[in-house]
Amino acid sequence: MNPETEPLAAWDTITALAARFDASDAEQGLRPEESHLLQVLKIGEEFGEAAQAVIGAKGTNPRKGRSHSWEDVHDEVCDVVITGMVALARMRPDAAAYFAGQLALKSAKFLPAPVPPPPRQDTRRPPE
Repeated sequence: MNPETEPLAAWDTITALAARFDASDAEQGLRPEESHLLQVLKIGEEFGEAAQAVIGAKGTNPRKGRSHSWEDVHDEVCDVVITGMVALARMRPDAAAYFAGQLALKSAKFLPAPVPPPPRQDTRRPPE
């Protein structure tokens, strides 16, 4: 996979999922505002499953013991991320660009500013 095109391919898939869910909701007579609300609630549902997997991986529920693996946690976290991306795509036609802007804005609070590359030096020899 080409790392430069991979995020675009991911957003193509997310956009296709969003369109599929929008069509399904429209068939059920849901207005876009209702669909958006339900999609955000779905993020909460997926987070709950991720939390349950962490508890199961740590074995802190005495009734269930170690009911999950850390791989289960990873899977559930992916579900949270995918569901969040689909929610954004359902609410914004420019979801990929908006996400990229928000990522840059929010990460700038924690990461140092990128250092610009030094100017290129002309290493060619002048003609004699």
